[in-house]
Amino acid sequence: MKRKRIWSNTAAGLTASMLAGMLLLASSAQPAHAADNSSIALPAGKTEASLPAQKDAIALTKEFRIVTLGDSITVGYEPNLKELPYGYVERLQEQGLLHGRTKVDNYGIAGLKSTGLKNFADAMKESKAISSEAIQPSLPDPRAGQMGANIAAIRENVAGANLVAITIGGNDVSELLGTADKLSDAEMEAKVKELLSSYTANVSAVINDIHEVNPNAKIVIADQYQPMPEVAGKELYAKLMEASQGFTATIDGIAAEFSAKGIDVKVAHVAKEFVGGEGTMTHMIKDRDFHPNQYGYETIASVFAQTIWGDYTKLTAPAAGQPMNIIVSGKTLDTPYKPIIRNGKNFVAIQDIVNAVGATTVWDNKTSTATITYGDRKVDVKIGATAVQVNGASVTVDTPAFLNKVGKESKTYVPLAMVAEGLGFDVQYVAKLKTVFVNP
Repeated sequence: MKRKRIWSNTAAGLTASMLAGMLLLASSAQPAHAADNSSIALPAGKTEASLPAQKDAIALTKEFRIVTLGDSITVGYEPNLKELPYGYVERLQEQGLLHGRTKVDNYGIAGLKSTGLKNFADAMKESKAISSEAIQPSLPDPRAGQMGANIAAIRENVAGANLVAITIGGNDVSELLGTADKLSDAEMEAKVKELLSSYTANVSAVINDIHEVNPNAKIVIADQYQPMPEVAGKELYAKLMEASQGFTATIDGIAAEFSAKGIDVKVAHVAKEFVGGEGTMTHMIKDRDFHPNQYGYETIASVFAQTIWGDYTKLTAPAAGQPMNIIVSGKTLDTPYKPIIRNGKNFVAIQDIVNAVGATTVWDNKTSTATITYGDRKVDVKIGATAVQVNGASVTVDTPAFLNKVGKESKTYVPLAMVAEGLGFDVQYVAKLKTVFVNP
């Protein structure tokens, strides 16, 4: 009976009330919450439209667009979570920002099986709204119906994506966690074969749907890690590991078949990274829940990033009391002139940001004005002024540029977000990391 209870706390058994505390914090069909721009917001009363040509065609072509689909692993679920998720998707966005402008739309649905993902993808391909029940009966995720209603917008995002990342399969094989120890070897083999046959058909259909909507998108799909630690029993562990290996072989075979047709499908080999660490990378021991903990989600993100970009950079927040991190074009701004926060806005020494982005600056002593130029964009910042000039247009700032003494030097400090965005750059603040990403 104990092993049956193990799965009762996982995605397949979650209720809407258990999910509500986490999931309702996020609206449906919205980008991942990795980039929280609250501390670098534009001045009150201003919008991005206030900055001339902020979303011009050139800027849009530089953006790497990711769509994530799948189950509660894509959602970033953890038991007893009382804040926005911080899972592999959020970390994937951060890794993307190290390489350039990145936008993520996360359409993970808790409790989803491969059959449900197929139904969702079929509706997306046809651009036809679909109910939660039609996606999959009794889904515990209260946002599923909202996503189904917005399926046309989701199709548009998939059509414009450079990458579609998928996690699916945990709920397909969930029953094995509670029944594997009761099945004979022959029964276990037959059950796994049945599950993988259905999984193969569903995932192949999903990939075909995505490819039809967007023939140019790279598709990366994870295999399924085995969450049960060996302390649960060596015989059970061996059976589940064999099933997991069969799962990996199956998804590898699916990817190979599509690759042979010239369709860019890769496998993020997550399962092998969890072997031997099941108890430390999931909530199985403490909560009897198969979902990854923060260590597990970071591991999944690392595998995805290496599959996509060939590398993974571990990012950490600065120590308490230390200035925030500023990463410009993938490189940390390392300077003795530390960032300063005033009125909730981040200010940096003007020469540091100019050097980091490869812009030029001219200082006018008569007017105490710095003119920053990058390509055909120009920002004029006057010390103490309540507005900056962006390509000749006046943009109000609630905290003016100022002179800040650092040692024996006085440095001109300017509002990072206003200047960077005025030059046409993308600025994303990740609160979890206390880090600002700036990308041309």
